[in-house]
Amino acid sequence: MTPVRVLAVASEVYPIVKTGGLADVAGALPIALKAHGVEMRTLMPGYPDVMRMLAGAQEVWRWPDYFGGPGRLLAGTRDGLDLFVLDVPHLYARPGNPYVTADGTDWPDNGVRFAALARVAADIGHGLVSAFVPEIVHAHDWQAGLAPAYLHYDNRPRPGTVMTIHNMAYQGKFDRALTGAIGLPGDASFDVNGLEYFGGISFLKAGLQFADRITTVSPTYAREIQSDEGGMGLGGLLRERASVLSGILNGVDVSVWNPRTDPLIACRFDADEMSFRVANKATLQQRLGLDLLTDAPLLGVISRLSWQKGLDLLLEAIPTILGEGMQLALLGSGDAELQDRYREAARAHPRRIAAVIGYDEALAHLIQAGVDALVVPSRFEPCGLTQLCALRYGAVPIVSRVGGLADTVSEPATGFTFGPVTSDNLSAALRRASLAFHDKPAWRQLQLTGLATDVSWRNRAGEYAALYRGLMASRRMA
Repeated sequence: MTPVRVLAVASEVYPIVKTGGLADVAGALPIALKAHGVEMRTLMPGYPDVMRMLAGAQEVWRWPDYFGGPGRLLAGTRDGLDLFVLDVPHLYARPGNPYVTADGTDWPDNGVRFAALARVAADIGHGLVSAFVPEIVHAHDWQAGLAPAYLHYDNRPRPGTVMTIHNMAYQGKFDRALTGAIGLPGDASFDVNGLEYFGGISFLKAGLQFADRITTVSPTYAREIQSDEGGMGLGGLLRERASVLSGILNGVDVSVWNPRTDPLIACRFDADEMSFRVANKATLQQRLGLDLLTDAPLLGVISRLSWQKGLDLLLEAIPTILGEGMQLALLGSGDAELQDRYREAARAHPRRIAAVIGYDEALAHLIQAGVDALVVPSRFEPCGLTQLCALRYGAVPIVSRVGGLADTVSEPATGFTFGPVTSDNLSAALRRASLAFHDKPAWRQLQLTGLATDVSWRNRAGEYAALYRGLMASRRMA
């Protein structure tokens, strides 16, 4: 097996910094790739949490002025991950969320902040760190999208490039005037075949335009984003580049999400000890103030509260939930109106509906271990991770038939699916699930089939390794 050196570039990496599924992928994939002969280092920004967790990291480069202030490149390890950290305090030493201010608005200099990350990725690709010269630079989402563009416009021998789309809805759009400030050739790059995007520039478009290979996080989503609607303004470009676009399903870290060893749940279990799930259900009901019912289906939601995730449709389905004798346990945050509406539903039905606004890792694990079914009614979903965890924990998924949800859950084998994505179709799926729940042998078979499903990174990592090697071979032949 020929070894491969890959530089991954990501704005968040679990367990160091996480706001969403990107961090889970960026944290789990490098470790899974080791078994496939891939040596991956991940470049990320030096946010305050990162700097605290990487105390003692080695300085490998220093700039007196890097995008407006002094900066350093550090190398270190954490939780099995080999990391490069861009320590530029005037760009990254800010409290809270990596992308937004305390009031939820984007940091006004986000364009410069993530251009700086992409620029050093390109420099590492050119050999900035002699001890690690990558053969592939793998950029994740818009925050890393300029890395392939810098490598293109540098007009020098370069490594191969891969761009992964985790969510087309986030495109990194900025004013065209930014190009000069971030060291890109303004006239040359501001073109329909460059960064230009409806009069401005898009970091995501840059990555899609110039990467040698494009991936996204499920085969169905790879097809959906080539449509005008699914592509959100970039469908035409993706159709043009369809020959280098592929969908590779995400996995979950099965050492973290393992009901046999999970320290965050009330009672550990596996396929041979499914009766122990009852204790987790009771613990969850007690914690959330729900009635202690064993013969009523308990639904779970772990999600960002947004239009994309279809959580407004679930509100419309509450009469069905109540009419079927179901309970609902929701954990999430996001749109202020949706947060208020779920709080109101919980106040109106305190023993049947519970809404915890925010995020709590331990509660997320208990929900997976304790609910009978997990609901993911997304209008679009690149891959989704919660339904993969649900399969692993014996919580039967009820999902919309889109993106990675369609690729990972099938009815009648492992769960319940619905489409088109409407509240009526969601309600119909809930009623089918309620009926099946009361057929105990059928429900147990759903759970066991889910538990037997491979949701790990093992095979998915192999697909990335094959992609890297294929790209290297094609570049040698060119």
